[in-house]
Parts: sequence; structure tokens; C-alpha cells
Amino acid sequence: MKLLIVSYVDPWVRSVSTVDKYVAAGRKLGHDIAVFGTPKEDLPSVTFTTDTSGVDLALFVIQVNQDFPDMPHLARLLDSVPREKRIVADLWGRYNDTIRLEHDFNHLEKIDGHLGWEWEDAFRAVSGTILQPTPTPLRSDIGSFLFHGYDPDAVDRNYASADEAAAAWRSASMEDKPYGVVYVGSNWQRWNQMRRFLEGYAPARDKVGQACLIGWDWGERPEWAIENGVAGIDTDPDFLRELNVDVYDGSRFDDVTDLLGKGKFVPVIHRPLFRHLGMVTIRTFETFYADSLPVLMLPRDFAETIYGPAAVTLVPGENLADHMTDALENPEKYWDAVLKTRDYLARHHSFGKRLEELGQYMNGGSQAQVTG
Repeated sequence: MKLLIVSYVDPWVRSVSTVDKYVAAGRKLGHDIAVFGTPKEDLPSVTFTTDTSGVDLALFVIQVNQDFPDMPHLARLLDSVPREKRIVADLWGRYNDTIRLEHDFNHLEKIDGHLGWEWEDAFRAVSGTILQPTPTPLRSDIGSFLFHGYDPDAVDRNYASADEAAAAWRSASMEDKPYGVVYVGSNWQRWNQMRRFLEGYAPARDKVGQACLIGWDWGERPEWAIENGVAGIDTDPDFLRELNVDVYDGSRFDDVTDLLGKGKFVPVIHRPLFRHLGMVTIRTFETFYADSLPVLMLPRDFAETIYGPAAVTLVPGENLADHMTDALENPEKYWDAVLKTRDYLARHHSFGKRLEELGQYMNGGSQAQVTG
């Protein structure tokens, strides 16, 4: 298959990690996968091209309006690749009625200047096939395609057993794991969830260890959000100082796994919009590459659907501190869940599986489904 991914990619933001995995999977599996555009020196692992000849499928991966190519490149794409060979992957739920939950929303009129109906018209102008990364799209004219995936070769440390994993985790030095908790990701519509996590972790802080947030805008509310009146990028520097939380700016996509591995625990948090739509993200899967215990701050039924039954052990109950304390005292149980979940992800959510699902759409087959 000759797959052309159409999206803006940058090593510091959004879906570049997943795009990089698609290109790598293509090389391994014999597919020709490239991103539309000219080569970027800071992304040497990603293949770029402006050649649209012989394209079997053009996948428009859309989160923000910059993901659409500028004119005349967009017009050239639409003219050279037939409509039936174009698909839109709507990663932020734009192709829905306007949704507002807490401070979160799917139409960013104050920022990008586009209303909900403009997004719908734009998607329909590109393709008759609109997909979203959720097993349960709200609209009947949206297909399910999770887009993000899992690469078993990217796991930092593979263990033969839960006992081996737990022993290595328990004996890790402060140099290897200086933090009890590490979260990597920007503060975009996640502060309320992060605050609840930190409040729950606080009673066990002395046992678990210091927390660290790595990403944009955790330390203070940015000026652009204040000027535009955009909520959901709130923070509380005094609260973070009280808990002695270290805060650092964002990181390149290829540093994420190593950074996550600096902590004993790594939370998986989905913003309110994504929880409502049942959407997955990059971190849904790549968190399991790290040599750390994931804490799935997600609904149990969603976690079981995406990760398989073993992952339910990694979903804390009402008392997060008790969950983390129990993991410190009985890590074998939790590492057993991690290893079984990794195996499930490798079988059901590999990038080879994703390419098979795209092939079904390309050949006019039925809607790709989450395998359980």
C-alpha cells in the first residue's frame, strides 16, 4: 500500500510520535508510507514527499487547522488524489456538534476562528469517509479508527516475568528513578484531572516519592490564554509548590519514553472531551513503553475495552493513595497486569493492525472495530 499522511508534524507537538511509527511500520511491512511535504532536518526518521502519483490512500490527520496544507498544495492534493482514496482522521472530535464539558470544547472559535459547521464542511470537501479514534463515535456517519497504536519493539525493558519486573522496579536507584510520579504532556484541558490526581497521591507522597510534570504551561497560566479568555489551561503554582512538584517545559516526542521511565508511576489522563467521546490518544498506548507502572485514570469499562481485562488492576479505586501504596508493597500483582496488557496491546493495537484496518476502508470494507 502506498499511504500518504497529510498533516502538520513537529517533533514537539501533537501526533508526530504516531506518524513516525506509521512510517517505521511501513518500512518493516513493505508499505510505502510518507508524509506530504518537504523533508525536515529535525525529523530524519520520517519520510516526506510531495509526489502524489500512485497513492492508494491519502489519510488527512486533523487536530488543528494547520494540519490542512496551505494553498495551492491542498488544491493539488485534491486534484491528484481521487476523493474515494481520501480519508479524514478527526483526532479532536471536530466533526460533531459543539461540545463543552468543564472548560473543554471541540470547536475553538476564539483561537482558530472557525465555527463548527466550517469544520464539517471542510471535512466533507476532502472526503466522504470521516473516522475518529474512538470505538463508539457519536454520529452514525463517523467510522471508528483508533489511529494511534502500540509498538512492542519500543518497550524500554522487556521482562520475562512479573517477578523479574517487580524486582527491577523495586531496586531501581534514585539516579535511575528520581521521581515517584512522572507525567509527560502539556497542560491543555487537563488541569482539573491533574489536580485531582495530585490530591489523591498526596497522602502517599512520602512513600511514593516526588512528582514531576513535563510539558507546556503547568507552571503558570500562559498570557495567550488570559488574553483570549480560554479556560482549561489553569494551574495553581502555590499548590504545586506545597506538594514539591517539579515542573519542566515540553520535550521532543522521542524523549518521552525515557522521561516516563524516571518515575515509579505514570498516570494516563484523558481530557474531558476525549473521555466523553471515548477517544484514545498517543499516551493511551505509548505510556506502556516505559519502565514504570501506569496508573489509568480512566473509566474501568473504557480501560477494559482498549487495554483488555488485565488492565483493570491498573485503574485505581476511590483511594488513589491506597492503590499506589499497595503497588509499592505488592508490585508483582501490578507488573503482572502490565505485562499482560502489553501482550494484549501487541496483539490488538499494533501499527500493522492499524494498517490492516485502513486497508479495509480503502477497499470499501466494513467499519474498523476495536478487537476485544
